[in-house]
Amino acid sequence: MSGTFLDGVRTLARGVREEPRPFRIAIIGSAIYGIGNAASGFLVGRVTSDVVVPAVTGSGSVGVRDVWLAGGTLMAVTVVLVGGVLLRRIFGGAFTFALQARYRRHLARRYLDLPLTWHHAHPAGRLLATASSDVEATWQATMVLPFAIGTAVLILFAGIAMVLADPVLAAVGLLVIPALLASNIVYQRRMSPLVVAVQRLRGEVSATAHESFEGALVVKTLGLADEEVTRFRADAERLRDANVAAGRTRGAFDPVIEALPSLGTLLVLVVGSVRVASGATDVGDLVQVAYLLSLLAFPVRSFGWLLGDLPRTVAGDARVQDVLREEARTEWGTDPAPAGGPLTVTTTGLSYRHPAPAPDPLADPGVTHHEPPPVLTDVTLDVTAGTTVAVVGGTGAGKSTLAGLLVRLVDPSTGDVLLDGVDVRGLAEGQVAGAAALVPQSTFVFDDTIRGNVALGLEVSDDEVWQALRLARADGFVAALPHGLDELVGERGSTLSGGQRQRLALARALVRQPRLLVLDDATSALDPAVERAVLDGLEESGTGTTVVVVAYRPATIALADEVVHLDHGRVVDRGPAAEVAARDEGYRELVTAYARAAADRATAEAAGEGAA
Repeated sequence: MSGTFLDGVRTLARGVREEPRPFRIAIIGSAIYGIGNAASGFLVGRVTSDVVVPAVTGSGSVGVRDVWLAGGTLMAVTVVLVGGVLLRRIFGGAFTFALQARYRRHLARRYLDLPLTWHHAHPAGRLLATASSDVEATWQATMVLPFAIGTAVLILFAGIAMVLADPVLAAVGLLVIPALLASNIVYQRRMSPLVVAVQRLRGEVSATAHESFEGALVVKTLGLADEEVTRFRADAERLRDANVAAGRTRGAFDPVIEALPSLGTLLVLVVGSVRVASGATDVGDLVQVAYLLSLLAFPVRSFGWLLGDLPRTVAGDARVQDVLREEARTEWGTDPAPAGGPLTVTTTGLSYRHPAPAPDPLADPGVTHHEPPPVLTDVTLDVTAGTTVAVVGGTGAGKSTLAGLLVRLVDPSTGDVLLDGVDVRGLAEGQVAGAAALVPQSTFVFDDTIRGNVALGLEVSDDEVWQALRLARADGFVAALPHGLDELVGERGSTLSGGQRQRLALARALVRQPRLLVLDDATSALDPAVERAVLDGLEESGTGTTVVVVAYRPATIALADEVVHLDHGRVVDRGPAAEVAARDEGYRELVTAYARAAADRATAEAAGEGAA
């Protein structure tokens, strides 16, 4: 428990340092609340002794002015209390939400700065959970922190007032405080592991949901909805059970917190009645002590709420800091990109292996992940400026990984990638993106207009957008849309066909006039005639572009000046397509498989028509 408590206190102290202004104002309001409550208890005692008891017993002269003065004083204290509560609540909330916003910005910035290899090792669902529920859990305790501090002030001043009224009754009443602390210690020890489990399972549920949403098309196409529901249900039920376990613990703890102050008040009344009867104290002092103790009944629960939230603070902060402390980064140089014309691309001894999945900081430390095998091994290439090179290989050969390395989405495990002889790792930030463009295998279209998807933050004119669309052979279907460039395409381009989305993604790359264009099977949804028109359009544009295209269709390969055959991460042959086909049986088998499959389908269709 002490480790969780101290870690939680350190986290809250960090939050106070980062957002001091709203915290200070909330504390001022909370201190006013604590002192005002203690003052109201003192005044109730004095009003009881000096006004109520004499008026009821007739033992003294109490005028209307005395009654109005007593009532007015209590009202003034109440107004001050209301002001303190408003300050505490408004600025306490501002303190909490400012910290949540600050850390969500930090995480978003860090996610964007971290290299793609780091993202490959971390499930997207868990990262979403970190930016949402983990940040919320980290700073949830700050919502009650000013209240707890104000309660401490209240206990201090109320304790002084009770001791001044009757030390014996004060000692009896204040026995509640150590009893509450002991209860909270027991609670912390039981609650901490349960809350850690809840936070970990929230990440797992988020990851499963994210996978299901991302793979919705696959799930629906293959009729796997029931299997996905079963998988999600299992994760959700584990989270439910963990939440129920935590809720039961809290449910057993809350009644204790509720009961202890009331028991203390009852004990004070019993002991106080005896003391009043014996003349050791008077009714006013008894009322003052009992009233002050009853005032503590609700605020003192804030300690329980604060201590109850500390395990969540520690668990959430562990995940947040795991991201913010991550040292992985893309190191940029200071060199500008080589000037002018299409780029020459050279790779020497290029090797790459994907990172092992990163462990969850809240998971069992005994769980380990094995390092995956290399994807590429000792790949050496020379791509002449202005040529088109087709990279061909079977599934898992490393084609997409090579495409990502050429535009520095990831850095190689060993070896170098050179553009016009300059190592891409020596180029300044933004230089690779300004000179090279990648159209990936999985086309992503934003829920935006055609113009927004093509420009995507680039300051370009409509004429330049149309020119890019013409090069991508997308101008025809865009011109036919009701609103042209202003047509909204829906989430992930839901209103467009697969081929239209690919041409839109090509236009997005071409509007940037890249000197190196890498197409990772980015024309697979286009028919061969459109594909040829796109590549011919690049040559006719006169912009000068080196093209590396990941391909498997003979029609695509035929457009290339040279072919590179990748197999199990190694270059096994390269050269003109006809020469490679003549000497490389594996390549020949690979590129003819598509044609054979198409012929088989045509034969089957013809046989079916003949039988009919």
